[in-house]
Amino acid sequence: MKADLYETLGVQRGADEKELKGAFRKLAMQFHPDRNPGDAEAELKFKEINLAYEVLKDPQKRAAYDRFGHAAFEQGMGGGGHGFGQGGFADIFEDIFGDIMGGGRRRGPGGRERGADLRYNMEISLEEAFTGRTAQIRVPTSVTCSECTGSGAKPGTQPVTCAMCSGSGRVRASQGFFSIERTCPQCHGRGQMIQDPCAKCSGQGRVTEEKALSVNIPAGIEDGTRIRLAGEGEAGLRGGPTGDLYIFLSVKPHDLFQRDGADLYCKVPVSMTTAALGGQFEVTSLDGTQTRVKVPEGTQNGRQFRLRGKGMPILRQPQMGDLYIQVAVETPQSLSKRQRELLEEFEKLSSKENSPQSSGFFSRMKDFFESFGE
Repeated sequence: MKADLYETLGVQRGADEKELKGAFRKLAMQFHPDRNPGDAEAELKFKEINLAYEVLKDPQKRAAYDRFGHAAFEQGMGGGGHGFGQGGFADIFEDIFGDIMGGGRRRGPGGRERGADLRYNMEISLEEAFTGRTAQIRVPTSVTCSECTGSGAKPGTQPVTCAMCSGSGRVRASQGFFSIERTCPQCHGRGQMIQDPCAKCSGQGRVTEEKALSVNIPAGIEDGTRIRLAGEGEAGLRGGPTGDLYIFLSVKPHDLFQRDGADLYCKVPVSMTTAALGGQFEVTSLDGTQTRVKVPEGTQNGRQFRLRGKGMPILRQPQMGDLYIQVAVETPQSLSKRQRELLEEFEKLSSKENSPQSSGFFSRMKDFFESFGE
């Protein structure tokens, strides 16, 4: 007695297309011959789940099976031509595993394959990312042959239909109960044969050249951004669709500014006396303007000042990020005798109020260890 097809796939009779596909995917991977070399039982199970899925995925075949069972596909039962071997294993795996194996077939009518996508790495400066620019690049790629206009055939001739597959690019072989479809070995799936190939491209329909392109880099572009130029990849085989070109941008590190999204950070050294007594300095932002920054009396190391709207442009928006100035208080070096005397005198005159953070820290530390020892 033949096994029930629903039981073979482990689904209920009311299972929808998504459930059928999920069950088949799981079982096909489990019992695939490549994963079970030499296991005759696994091979038989693999064939059974393929046949079950081929019937149940087709609404007409499924309806016939639900009404007549296996008898619907036996000789003389008038199954409307929907036998088990109609689609073949190749169609099943194209349907189920096409996304895993590279997105499905890329070959079109007459063997016109889509050209490959290309990648181009481009490095720009932070200033260029700020203003935006139009860059000129040269990319080695495959372009449509001008001699045969992409057909691959010698001018004045045309490709002929493959006699083995009648132009379908696929051939089907029956092996007992099964019908297996595979790529035509004569035309390699193209459906056509070139008897007199073009001398310039050797029948490929494309030649290698260096293409000059203009790339628009918008203001505010970030490191790692990918720009797609549709149709600027490799030309397709024998007049097939052209692939795309992807520009991968990287922004070079800057000597003065560090970037975080739309905001910029700049560390500015100031003297100890400026930090203590107060003062001011000027910074130049990426837009070329200068801004005066006032340093209040008693400014501590690491304090930040925010300059609104002086950061990076926000991509395709009118807003701007901010520029953060971080003060780095510089300790004086190479003191003269007089400078040392003055600092020593200042130290003697200092009180806790002059250095509240350090005084408070050591006071807390003393209290901690005193309580710890109790």
